[in-house]
Amino acid sequence: MPVLVIATHNVKKAGEMVTILSRRLPDLQIRTLADYPGAPEPDEAGTTYAENATIKAESAARVTGEWSVADDAGLEVDALGGAPGLHSKRFEGEDTPFAEKMCRILERLEGVPESDRTARFRCCVAVAAPGLTEPTRVFEATCEGRIAPAPSGGGGFGYDPIFFLPELGCTMADLTADQKHAISHRGKVLALVGEDLAMRLR
Repeated sequence: MPVLVIATHNVKKAGEMVTILSRRLPDLQIRTLADYPGAPEPDEAGTTYAENATIKAESAARVTGEWSVADDAGLEVDALGGAPGLHSKRFEGEDTPFAEKMCRILERLEGVPESDRTARFRCCVAVAAPGLTEPTRVFEATCEGRIAPAPSGGGGFGYDPIFFLPELGCTMADLTADQKHAISHRGKVLALVGEDLAMRLR
């Protein structure tokens, strides 16, 4: 059975990616970096989501000798000039809980009308071949929404509780896992990745 490595130690992110990709690629054995003790998660020194995703996917492909995928994603708030963007994970400090990060964003948007609270999640996923024998491919998708006036919902992770979806009338964190996978930035881009891998691995 072919092996695909999800190049992350983030348990919640890995869980989402495994769920989505395993449905499209049931004949794959999907692992994460947790299955490779000592496998590094390299420094995300890129200046774009695509660069960071590529750095992580290629590192995993070299270490594991398997097909590897990695993502990099961020929340872009228009009223904040696109921040936190590429630095979403490190916003207000990498070890700062997301509850506090969200509070800081809501504080900065205090008084901003709903129509100007537009935002999006953007996600890039890189697919690296074993031994980097093929060029790494990168896929991208977005999910448009607004920043809610207050957090809502207990699902998802990260900034999901403040990401409001006007067409659904709720935040990303109010959705079930399956609902989220159908419309989220990560769900959309992994659908593209799944189609690509299905063709390359058959």
